Amino acid sequence: MRLAVVSAVVAICALIGGIWYATMPVGDGDKYASCRSTQVAGGAGQIGGPFTLVNSSGETVTDADVITKPSLIYFGYTFCPDVCPLDTVRNAEAVDLLREMGHDVTPIFITVDPNRDTPEVVGDFAANLHEDMIGLTGSEEQVKAASQAYRTYFKRQPGDDEYYLVDHSTFSYLVLPEDGFVEFFRRELSPEMVAERTACFIERS
Repeated sequence: MRLAVVSAVVAICALIGGIWYATMPVGDGDKYASCRSTQVAGGAGQIGGPFTLVNSSGETVTDADVITKPSLIYFGYTFCPDVCPLDTVRNAEAVDLLREMGHDVTPIFITVDPNRDTPEVVGDFAANLHEDMIGLTGSEEQVKAASQAYRTYFKRQPGDDEYYLVDHSTFSYLVLPEDGFVEFFRRELSPEMVAERTACFIERS
């Protein structure tokens, strides 16, 4: 069952920081060269790495526990009024398309708002989007470390403790267990495009 999504995309969740990304030709010796449409300045190794977070059961988990198969990772927050639901629904639909192609991919949601997004909250959010989606939270320090590993940006806006917004970057990250981060997807891509590009990487892994 998909989370109902309404309202237009607004600037509060637009990308306004993080690492530089560019569309560039890919060098020789890259087994994924024919799959890539983008490249990270400094190489794909600049993004991703170990993290320690908390799952919906309140258990502490690491990236090795969570990324056991190809995964689409998105950083957002459950109170986000529009962009996060749209992006995570897109990823959930891409995962279903990939399943039809014979590929098993895990959608992962990592909050950037751990104060409100408890394990139960991220668990319910993820379960409403896709039966296989994993919701992760953690302490402020754990979330910040995971965000920095993936070069994402987030910043809480002024407001009281219950009602406030968080600016954050909006890329989705394709991570393979054996290779780590291999590609990012901008939010304007359709589920079909994400599925097709993801399948290319999986088939060459």
